[in-house]
Amino acid sequence: MEKRLLEFAQCAIDEALPSEGERPESLASAIRYAVGVGGKRIRPLIALGAAIAAGGKTEDAKWPAAAIEFLHNYTLIHDDLPAMDNDSERRGMPTVWVRFGEANAILAGDALQALAFKVAAKAPRNRQQILDALSDAAYGVVQGQVEDIEHSKDLEYIYTHKTADLFIAAAKMGALAANGDSTIVEKLALFAKNLGLAFQYQDDILDGDYPVSCEETYKRSVDCTQKALAALENLPGDTTFLKNLANKLLGRKI
Repeated sequence: MEKRLLEFAQCAIDEALPSEGERPESLASAIRYAVGVGGKRIRPLIALGAAIAAGGKTEDAKWPAAAIEFLHNYTLIHDDLPAMDNDSERRGMPTVWVRFGEANAILAGDALQALAFKVAAKAPRNRQQILDALSDAAYGVVQGQVEDIEHSKDLEYIYTHKTADLFIAAAKMGALAANGDSTIVEKLALFAKNLGLAFQYQDDILDGDYPVSCEETYKRSVDCTQKALAALENLPGDTTFLKNLANKLLGRKI
């Protein structure tokens, strides 16, 4: 199922991207480069899996899946800038600001954020709620980034906003697009929040950057994964994919 969903997500993303040759060409190229260079498409997969778990179809979450990937890549472009993390490489390739210049990178990020909302608004139903979820994530990521820059000691706040908020938005948008009720949406949001926290703790392990001990970091990752799996109980649709995804992310090596 993962391969099928990944192919579906990629087709949705490709369809929503600016076409080659669109003016200004430098902007379209920077956007396509940012979104097209690698990436595991985890957030689109969560949106699609949430639609299925809510009792809907993959097609319901086509546009939310593309939208959340656009929003995610906007955050990565800005995060890599010299004023932020000053990263020159991402996914084994030059970052957008290195390839296209700082000004174009800022503008490409701005454009991707706008495109995310444009694409999300094409969802088949519950559009206002879907846009609200996307807006919450867009603002939340900035909140988390500011606290990180200011060296806040509140690790859960930073991880919730910088990482989990996009997971939450993906799950909510997928469930809403499938016409899930408030109970279903909140269950999937809880799943996504814990999955996002587990993902970030696992990132710390892979990076060798432990805000707490390695053992405690791994324990937190496992605990959050278990909470995520527990949140999937008693949903109307098939939760197999989301369960497999949670377990796969816990054991990932990259």
